Amino acid sequence: MAAHVDGRGCSALDFTGLSQKNGAVMSHVRIARRPEDISAVRITTGGADVILGCDMIVSAGPSALSRAERGVTKAYINADLQPTASFVQNPDLDFEMGTMQTVLRDAVGDTNLDIIDATGIASALMGDSIATNPFMLGFAFQKGAIPLSLEALLRAIEINGAAIEMNKLAFTWGRLAAHDMSRVRSVLQFKSRASAPTKSLDDVIATRAEFLTGYQDKAYADRYLAAVAKVRKAEMVASRASTELTEAVAKNLFKLMAYKDEYEVARLYTDGSFAKKVSEKFDGDFTLKYHLAPPIFAQRDKTTGQLQKKEFGGWMVHAFRVLAKLKFLRGGAFDPFGRTEERRTERKLVADYLGMIDQRMSGLKAEQIPLLTRLARVPETIRGFGHVKEANIKLAAAETARLEAELENSRFAAAAE
Repeated sequence: MAAHVDGRGCSALDFTGLSQKNGAVMSHVRIARRPEDISAVRITTGGADVILGCDMIVSAGPSALSRAERGVTKAYINADLQPTASFVQNPDLDFEMGTMQTVLRDAVGDTNLDIIDATGIASALMGDSIATNPFMLGFAFQKGAIPLSLEALLRAIEINGAAIEMNKLAFTWGRLAAHDMSRVRSVLQFKSRASAPTKSLDDVIATRAEFLTGYQDKAYADRYLAAVAKVRKAEMVASRASTELTEAVAKNLFKLMAYKDEYEVARLYTDGSFAKKVSEKFDGDFTLKYHLAPPIFAQRDKTTGQLQKKEFGGWMVHAFRVLAKLKFLRGGAFDPFGRTEERRTERKLVADYLGMIDQRMSGLKAEQIPLLTRLARVPETIRGFGHVKEANIKLAAAETARLEAELENSRFAAAAE
């Protein structure tokens, strides 16, 4: 549209691929003095003057880089890494940022490459990551890479009619970032100090204790508070200025104690928050269907051995209300779900973690705190449900054993000295 406003010729060819599933979107855009000067829409190998990359992974891919010519093509790349399908299966996936940057530099040359945290900057300044694209366009324009007038680009934003002021402002911030990034960073630092309240360790602990009271009861929350208090006292004696171990325990013990079982799922579906979200997103008549795999009812797939989900109608909300009120049965002799392997494992994880606290806090030394903190954070890697969680628990157990051995070796070495 901006090219049209400027009286230029323009063509665009979009390769949307799996865009609706967060896949790559590639657009070939040609701008010429006159429409008749454009003889081909697709950009050929080595034929791109500019790569405007709003996603690092796509920008460093073969489809984009094959259009680059070293020393000629200029590349302005957003450093943000968008999750891919592989990330869903492996949340700790290493995207190899350094390797991608090297590939980009090799393709266009050091002097022709700018990599900026456009998503982080735009989100902090505008409050929404959707501002990334106009920010990137403004950055490239200010660098002289967009052969259109400022007036035409701003007019195109107005004609588009969507979030006009936000897009104009994001575009302007992108221009300023290209001209003087230090000024933009100073604004970000000021906004960060002004708007980001620091959460004290006491707040971290209190928030989680309150949640556990709703999750089970006050006695359950008190058990959590007593364990955290034991760690805090031991850490203070060992190193008065240190709180990293206490914070790690406060977050990870909570994670283990608040495992999402049938009672918790029922509570979350019926505490009002889910109904509010549904009413905000859908109007008119609609029906709800739940896909669940209750351990005591679900069948296992004959090939994979994994529990198979079944579809349940909207009537399940009534069952959820009853089940939520039965949370007092959790872990007891009359808990119908408590005998499954998954629930026994979850309770054992809590018991083992509390046992680790009892064992390690006696005679805690300052030099042990960093390694113990790593041990306390191992539950961070336990994610997912069912077979996914089972696999992560096995990995966590191996890491725990490794760190425990390292702790013993360090203690033995200290005693020998």
